[in-house]
This record gives sequence, C-alpha cells and structure tokens, in this order.
Amino acid sequence: MARRCELTGKGVMTGNNVSHALNRTRRRFLPNLCDVTLISEALDRQVKLRVSASALRTVEHRGGLDAFLMKAKDDELSTRALGLKKEIRQALAS
Repeated sequence: MARRCELTGKGVMTGNNVSHALNRTRRRFLPNLCDVTLISEALDRQVKLRVSASALRTVEHRGGLDAFLMKAKDDELSTRALGLKKEIRQALAS
C-alpha cells in the first residue's frame, strides 16, 4: 500500500537528520495517514479512504466530502477518488 493521501496526493518526503556536530544522515518524513470512512450526501453512502490528517481537516472545513471533491484538482486525486468525483457529479446532475 502506497504511503500517499488519496485526496491531496501528499506523500513521503526525504531529508536529513542533523546531529549537534552537523553530521547528516538521510531520513524519510512520512505523512500522517488515517484510514477513515467519509459519508457522501450525494451518493447517500459511506466511502473508505486513506487520507492525511490535514486533508481530513480540509474536508471538514469545506463542508464534507462532496464539496471537497468538486473543488479538488483532478491531478491531485487518486484513481479511486476520481471515480468517486465522477459518480458525485452524475448524482448531482440528475
């Protein structure tokens, strides 16, 4: 399973551990991913996603999963989230 947020595309970053003597060793900065179940009002069902904690706060701030996906750019979303966005768009159109 990839360490990547399905909504924002946030992934692993690399950097250095720097000691007091300024010795540098490589390290990885992992995103804070959570397995969450979000509710889509347009589809009237629950959706399980692997989302970063900051993305979860953004979803709540924008007013739910549907509003977040409608405003999100397609290149940031995962394939599952893109399919979900397409389903929501069709449900809102009808």
